[in-house]
Amino acid sequence: MQPTPAQPLRAAHDREIESLAEFDAVVTEHGSLARFRVQAVDLTGRTDVLLRLDTTGAVFLGCPMAPEAATRVGAAGALVFPPIPGLPFDPYRAFAYTPDELFESLEEGYEATPDARAYAWFQRTKADGDVFASMLRAIHDDAVSDALDELLVGARVVGVMGGHAMARGTDAYAGAARLGRALSRAGFTVATGGGPGAMEAANLGAYAAPFADGMLDDALRLLAKAPSFRPSVTDWARAAFEVRERWPGGGDSVGIPTWFYGHEPPNAFAAHLAKYFANATREDGLLARSTAGVVFLPGAAGTVQEIFDNATPNYYESRGEPTPMVLVDSGHWTRELPAWPLLRSLARERAMESRIALVDRIEQAPEAIKRLGG
Repeated sequence: MQPTPAQPLRAAHDREIESLAEFDAVVTEHGSLARFRVQAVDLTGRTDVLLRLDTTGAVFLGCPMAPEAATRVGAAGALVFPPIPGLPFDPYRAFAYTPDELFESLEEGYEATPDARAYAWFQRTKADGDVFASMLRAIHDDAVSDALDELLVGARVVGVMGGHAMARGTDAYAGAARLGRALSRAGFTVATGGGPGAMEAANLGAYAAPFADGMLDDALRLLAKAPSFRPSVTDWARAAFEVRERWPGGGDSVGIPTWFYGHEPPNAFAAHLAKYFANATREDGLLARSTAGVVFLPGAAGTVQEIFDNATPNYYESRGEPTPMVLVDSGHWTRELPAWPLLRSLARERAMESRIALVDRIEQAPEAIKRLGG
C-alpha cells in the first residue's frame, strides 16, 4: 500500500522523545537512540546511558546534559543543539504552555511572570536586526506548531473569534461563555485566540462544561470584580485563578495567543496555550486547525480580517472541503460592519455556499455549526 501523507508525519512523530519517561521507555525497548529526536528533556541524570548507547543520526534539541555526555554523543554522530542560557522561554519546548506556567510568580505582579518577561525580551529584540534573536523566535514558533499538531490529532476543533474588548460582567461576555460551554458539551474542542474578552469567555465556557450549570453563573459574578485587563493585568488574572481554585479540574480547550500583541495577556481558562511570537503564523494556524468550523462573534477590524482569512481557503478549497462559518448578530454583520453580504456574494454557486450561516443570537451558533458540518 502506498503511504498516505499522514503516515510519514506520524512515523516522524513516533521518533520524537519529549519527556524523561519517553526517553527511558525508548532506551528499554530499543537499546539505541539512533535517529531519534530528543526535545527539551533534561538528561543530566542519564549520563551513563548517553555514554554507552548508539546515537548515530540522533538530534538533541535543548537538552541539558553533562559535558562529557554532550562530547560523546556529538563524536558518535549526533547533532546537539545546546540550551540557550538567559532566555525567558525555551525555544525547543515540546508542549504547549499551561496557564500556570505562563503566570508563574503572579503573586509578585504580572511583570514578574514568564509571559511578561518573554514579551519584554521580544520588545528588546524585535527591531534590532539580530539574526540570532529572530532565529530563536522562529525555532520557538515552529516547536509550538509541532506541539499543537500533536495535541489536536483527531480533535473536532471549532474556533471562536471575537474581540478582546468584551468586558467581564456584560451580557455579551456571558453569552460567549455559554457558547463555549455548549460547544464543549457537544464534543467539540474549543479554540480561541487565547486572549481576553470574547476569547477568554469562550475558554471559560469550555472550562465550565463538566460542572453543573450554576457554576458558570457563579464564576461570571466572581470575574466581574475585575472587568478588564486594564488597568491591572495582575488583578484581572488573579480573578481568573480564583475561579480555577474554587472549581479545579475544568474542561480542556485551546488558546492560541501571541506576544505580538503583548498588551493583551493570555487567559487562564484555556488548558493549552500555544503562544507565538509571529502573529501571522498564529492567526493562520488557528483558522487552519479549526477543522469543524468557526464562529465569529461581533468584533472590529481583527475579526473582519479573520472572517476573510477563513473565507479565502474555503473559496478556493485550498485546504480541501470548505468548513462551516457562522456569523453571530445579523445587525452587526449586515449594518455596522457588513461583512455578511460580501461573504454571501463570494460563496454564491461555490461549495462554500452551503457552509456559511448568519444567526441572530449566540445560542443558535452551536446548532448551526453542527448543521453546516453535516
